[in-house]
Amino acid sequence: MTDSQSPSSQVEQARELFFVQGRDPEPWIAPHISRSWRRSRPVDPRGGDCEPMALALLRERREQAMRLLDCAQPELDGLAEHATGNGCVVVLSDASGLILDEIGSPDFLPKAERLALRPGAGWSEHQRGTNAIGTALAEREALMVLGGEHYLARNGTLGCAAAPIFTGRGEVAGALDISGETVRVNSHALGLVRMAAQQVGHRMMLSEASGHLLRFHPRPSLIGTAREGLMVIADGRIVAANHVALELFGRSWQELLDLDAATFLGRDWARMERRRSLLTLPGGRQIATVLQRSTRPGETLSRGARRQWTPEDSAAAPPPDDVQPLLERAVRVLNQGVPVLVNGETGSGKEVFARRLHAASRRSAGPFVAVDCASLPETLIEAELFGYEDGAFTGARRRGAPGRIREAHGGMLFLDEIAEMPLALQTRLLRVLEERTVRPLGGGQGVAVDFDLACATHGDLPALVAAGRFRADLMYRVAGFTVALPPLRERADRHALIARLFLESGGAARELRLEDEALEALAACPWPGNVRELRSVLRSMVALAEPGDAVGVDALPASLRAMPATPATAAASVRDGANPAFGSPPPLVTITRQAIAQALQDCGHDVAEASRRLGIHRSTVYRHLARERGRRPAD
Repeated sequence: MTDSQSPSSQVEQARELFFVQGRDPEPWIAPHISRSWRRSRPVDPRGGDCEPMALALLRERREQAMRLLDCAQPELDGLAEHATGNGCVVVLSDASGLILDEIGSPDFLPKAERLALRPGAGWSEHQRGTNAIGTALAEREALMVLGGEHYLARNGTLGCAAAPIFTGRGEVAGALDISGETVRVNSHALGLVRMAAQQVGHRMMLSEASGHLLRFHPRPSLIGTAREGLMVIADGRIVAANHVALELFGRSWQELLDLDAATFLGRDWARMERRRSLLTLPGGRQIATVLQRSTRPGETLSRGARRQWTPEDSAAAPPPDDVQPLLERAVRVLNQGVPVLVNGETGSGKEVFARRLHAASRRSAGPFVAVDCASLPETLIEAELFGYEDGAFTGARRRGAPGRIREAHGGMLFLDEIAEMPLALQTRLLRVLEERTVRPLGGGQGVAVDFDLACATHGDLPALVAAGRFRADLMYRVAGFTVALPPLRERADRHALIARLFLESGGAARELRLEDEALEALAACPWPGNVRELRSVLRSMVALAEPGDAVGVDALPASLRAMPATPATAAASVRDGANPAFGSPPPLVTITRQAIAQALQDCGHDVAEASRRLGIHRSTVYRHLARERGRRPAD
């Protein structure tokens, strides 16, 4: 090999040595490519295309990987902008190399499909030889495979950069990949995909954590961002950790997992809960830490372990199906500096949506400052928002207070029930939004502020403007983009939401199981108080159940069991095939079963299509099918 040889000619020389002469190609190519070629020997290098997986089977595999898909969606969207601008595609695969999702340049997509780079196609090494997805999964590291480095000759014009996605146990959950023409893929693309894969792993750890969640970093400002270290402790042992944690502690997963937390972190580690503390690492280095309790759906703590739900919990969990599209659009406009107005009935989850919006936005590392304009007395809200100087009024704190707007600098300000803000303060808020400067009560210099704004209301702002109770110019300023959250009774994902909230409300900690009949009855209720009312009912049901119980319909409060059909429930029954105009309708459970059975028959037993027509989640249809199989008499 000479210095004047180009990388492409070196790869050609390596292919000649390996494929024609059967010699070791490593002097001519990167070691990971050489290892992969040797692993790929059983594959025919002149092999053609492999048939993609049948659509029905792909649906099943996507269902199995739903948590991965949910956690990867923000990164797919973020990488798509880079990929589209550079004529590439972004690919997500599962741990076996099966492509689950693909997005990117419409110019390159047709070629990607010709190369079988599409959902349902397998890209493991044993199927296609050396390629970025399969080789990254096998090597457990981010890497590029360019042009002739691919084992299959037909992929010789393809350039790919891929990175594996890890769970907190060090298991490979999948891979993210950017693919395009060879000249389009470089070390920049590799850096992007590596960072995105780490963020997906971070999000998965947060969504799955059960027990104590230790968050840490040498720089305290990075706690709460995707660059923080994460460690999960359950029953006194370290059960999960992310890459940052491994690097900070200088340990591998094998060396760290299942260690006794008191031995590794010190006997007082549990006293750090809910406050920032300093932890001394081996060698004397100190890091800032925050310890939280975390219980996630599908996971259980030791019996008797309890904690109260907080809005941050739902903000960290993957968004429900009905909310995800709204959230994605809201993030895009918020990241351009456009204020977002969240409209919805009382208890529909407006603050939880705002917290999710902040967590997914460009300012996720900054503070989230929430102000409930309806709960503060009119005499205090001005000081609370804008701050005040020492001696500004009787009872003012010595040295004054910065105010909530200044506290939101670098993050997000969330004004809940903004319609309740007094008119005089609306004028001051409008001036702050226009000038990006806040002046405290009692004089003093104006202070520059930079934050994103989200507001919420259950009222009709245009009607309030017409009535003279809200400034039109402020409405136009805060309602740059409006999100209308559906009430609980109209949400297609309410079955899955109820099941998750049942676990979060203590069902997981007490090892309870919510029976299908009870779930259907809860989903059929009108819920005028929305998620807030539902959560209160679920807490009562959990409190009255014995540990390990199966919670059935008889555990529902009497007021819910006796509740007559409301207009909303009756409308849902008509949609599902009942007609309340002719006598009393049959029980809602019976209506549901009949409707699902009919929809499946009409759709040729296509579960996805049946659930779409009914406006329900696919898991409800699967539960129905499992129940019906259990009822059939033995042959």
